[in-house]
Amino acid sequence: MTDPGTTGRIRAVVFDLGGVLLDWNPRYLYRKLFDGDDDAMERFLAAVCTMEWHHAHDLGVPPERTTPPLVTAHPEYEQLIWAWSRRSEEMVAGPIDGTVELLAELKEAGVPCYALTNMERETYPLRRERFAFLSWFDGTVVSGFEGVAKPEVAVFELLLNRFDLDPSTTVLIDDSPANVRAATRAGMQAIEFGSPDQLRDWLRQAGLLAGFTSLPPSSPTAGPCR
Repeated sequence: MTDPGTTGRIRAVVFDLGGVLLDWNPRYLYRKLFDGDDDAMERFLAAVCTMEWHHAHDLGVPPERTTPPLVTAHPEYEQLIWAWSRRSEEMVAGPIDGTVELLAELKEAGVPCYALTNMERETYPLRRERFAFLSWFDGTVVSGFEGVAKPEVAVFELLLNRFDLDPSTTVLIDDSPANVRAATRAGMQAIEFGSPDQLRDWLRQAGLLAGFTSLPPSSPTAGPCR
């Protein structure tokens, strides 16, 4: 995690959604479909419905285009493959409550908050309706609507330009090390998310929560701590 003592003053916070504010994992769905056979499920996710295959959805390619070729290659898994898009909301167990509380506290403290998420254009409206806190942001960039996704530096630049954010005073909170590295290449500060408690400690030290004094600014950029 970035040391708050090495950062410049932060004026805007950017949240990833899946893994930071939403508990998203395809295993929540497929564990049911494989009747608890975790070994078979893991083989399926490693060889059939892979994250590499799913990345096309994050870029805005509809499942109606990505699914038929995969079914042709793996006809024995036809129903399981289609379940990825047809039962996508079962991959979200719910909100990560501790992080949602932090988002609420930042908003109450007057800190501008944004979201930058890799998410399908088909599922984002469903989740915005399902989770009220997704409407709290001052602005949101969803990869599926933009045709560019993390960890491409271009999507960070798109966010910064669209909302007129200074990268040196903007911090990304993301659970992906690759995304954290990409954000720093775009000139942003970045935190590799581990838990709400870890994030709360960092935000307190950085003076971003109400009732805390900001640390004096020093270097405007910092890298992630593994």
